[in-house]
Amino acid sequence: MTSPPLPTGFGIRLDRRARVIEQGRALLGGTPTRMLRLTPAGADVVARWQGGELPDGAAARALARRLVDAGIAHPRPPATCGSPSVTDVNPIAGAPASHRGLNSPSATVTVVVPVRDRAVELDRCLAALAADRLRVLVIDDGSHDEAGIARVARKHGAEIVRTEQSQGAAAARNRGLERCATEHVAFVDSDCIPAPGWLDRLAAHLLDPDVAVAAPRIVAADTTTTTWIGRFEAERSPLDMGPDASAVAPLSRLPFVPSAALVVRRAAAGAGFDETMPIGEDIDLVWRIVAAGWTVRYDPSVTVAHHHRDTLVPWLRRRFVYATSTSALARRHPGALPVALLTPWAAATFALLAARRPLAALVVVTAVADSLRRRSIPPADSARLVATGLGWSAWSLSVAATRSWLPLALLASARSRRARRALLLASVLPRAVEAGRNVRELPLPLTLGLNALDDAAYAAGLWWGCARNRTAEPLLPRIMWSRPRAPQGSCRR
Repeated sequence: MTSPPLPTGFGIRLDRRARVIEQGRALLGGTPTRMLRLTPAGADVVARWQGGELPDGAAARALARRLVDAGIAHPRPPATCGSPSVTDVNPIAGAPASHRGLNSPSATVTVVVPVRDRAVELDRCLAALAADRLRVLVIDDGSHDEAGIARVARKHGAEIVRTEQSQGAAAARNRGLERCATEHVAFVDSDCIPAPGWLDRLAAHLLDPDVAVAAPRIVAADTTTTTWIGRFEAERSPLDMGPDASAVAPLSRLPFVPSAALVVRRAAAGAGFDETMPIGEDIDLVWRIVAAGWTVRYDPSVTVAHHHRDTLVPWLRRRFVYATSTSALARRHPGALPVALLTPWAAATFALLAARRPLAALVVVTAVADSLRRRSIPPADSARLVATGLGWSAWSLSVAATRSWLPLALLASARSRRARRALLLASVLPRAVEAGRNVRELPLPLTLGLNALDDAAYAAGLWWGCARNRTAEPLLPRIMWSRPRAPQGSCRR
């Protein structure tokens, strides 16, 4: 089923990795990388869109949808089109609330905040939500401090629903979902502080009938922390999906988003979160929605601050717990969580290098570059695509060796000098590059040490989860023999 044209009022912007080639007559980019040729008229309108003009007319909006579906461009909802740089507003500073009329996208949203014994954090969260005059429903998941939670909710004019026994975050969100009559529901964790106006900008994505979920970027609430782990988390939190807008889908550049803050189309949510999953229930919901044919969008121009853990033991415990969900997700969604995702030619190249056959590996790489050139991709771009593909494959394998495969890598290192050298290189080189790009305030040795602790906690949780769920799937790489296709669901209208 073909997607409808991009709705009227939406703009688009090219992905930062996309390239305009052949004097504007072709676009190269997307996930997976592809080349789209344009007619002269199409090239002209794409050039105008880059200048801020909106797609006008059914044909132009159909072309815009094609670019968005390919991942070559990203939609700009009406709330952000023509506006100056949206975001990075400090949610703690408390900017004044913007005017919200009846036609505001967030007028059709109820905010659900699950909480259990975090009255101080809830107070900050509800204060931020109150600035935008939103309808808020607090779900008290069996808090010991029932009176304190109720007092905070009343202080900010939020409705409250209590369950006497704690049933977990998934069940708490579902209790809220059951009580929402609005078209859309926003889920916000109690330790989050949304930026002013966040919901209008995020809910605007759901004006597109193809989109069922929109997620913001989760950033650190305390950017002035002096603890090593707090500063490390500000740059390396697993909740922060980075600065690039993207569609969200398994086996894509952005496979998941956390439920710390989400806006969901009620009709697409179904029964909601899987209450049997104590962790990973957010990824499971998003993947079920994607499998049903909907689109999930990540918009980093909208930020929600989160109170990260900044002491050693809670930080390591959380890393361990996050990793335990991988095996349960792998059983529910087979093939969606490979330890590394490789193209056949990249796998062959690395296998030949491991077998000490560099000339044969060079032949494979040269043949791939030549096949791209024969598809009319310019030689320089062909070489860049091959180098980028090898680089990302090498990166994913090095991360696998130092995280998911860490017990095996340590065992091999105890027996082989060559394995020790390979593990040391995989541990230091990619992490050093990443540290230089991100955690600038921490000394490199400290950054590498925290990375090692992070990797060890993740590996322990992953292997424990695999043993408990009796599956090795999250430990296995996957070779993509064909291009993955986005599901075309019958639910689209």
